[in-house]
Amino acid sequence: MAAPSPTLLLIAHGSRDPRHAATVDALVREVRAQRPELDVATAFLDHCAPRIPQVVERLSSAVAVPLLLNRAFHAKHDIPAALRATGADLPVADVLGPDPLLLTALERRLAEAGLDTASPATRARTGIVLAAAGSSDPTADAVTRTLAATWQHRRGWAAVTVAYASAGGPRVADALAQLRATTGVRRTAVAPYLLAPGLLPDRIAVGAAEGGADVLGAVLGAAPEVARVLLRRYAAAEAEGVGAAAVSAA
Repeated sequence: MAAPSPTLLLIAHGSRDPRHAATVDALVREVRAQRPELDVATAFLDHCAPRIPQVVERLSSAVAVPLLLNRAFHAKHDIPAALRATGADLPVADVLGPDPLLLTALERRLAEAGLDTASPATRARTGIVLAAAGSSDPTADAVTRTLAATWQHRRGWAAVTVAYASAGGPRVADALAQLRATTGVRRTAVAPYLLAPGLLPDRIAVGAAEGGADVLGAVLGAAPEVARVLLRRYAAAEAEGVGAAAVSAA
């Protein structure tokens, strides 16, 4: 009989905004719907309970999957440090982005907001602002800009540009104005490249209203594509962990 799979330990950042934890719970339900046999646990880095040490101490085996879109400070420093502090030696999966499925999820949210994303004609005359959290890490911001270029190229949008809710600019309203000035698009949409509601998505919504965006998508949240990416990252880290264990035992 095969040994049970290790627990998928989903590590979220946490927020004082109760919508954050509710969205994480909804995403966990979607992961369980896609993999009913898999044990899934949640831990938060800050603000919410349970925290990482509380969860790790009760798990016999697990693969940690950061609920993050980019390899910035939280992924490179905060989460590894929190896991090291527990004394546990867990495989840690890569962050969720970039991934083609996330582009599908972004379009899902725009479609839900009323944009006909399936129409090539609509895409050809619509400019998108991909609104991310922003980071002081230039590598992370470069990844987001590459994702925007990939989205425009693969799906035929008139333009896709990046804005940030924190750190460096441009802000959403400025990006919308620049999009109209430099590309001539008359229809614009803002796609929040964020996982859960909170301060930064609210800031993006204000910028979208100030900039006169025609469509504002919701955060990625519990989109089925996000759950699929989570499960892919889990599977890759599990396989890598098993492989490393086999090599060390040989």
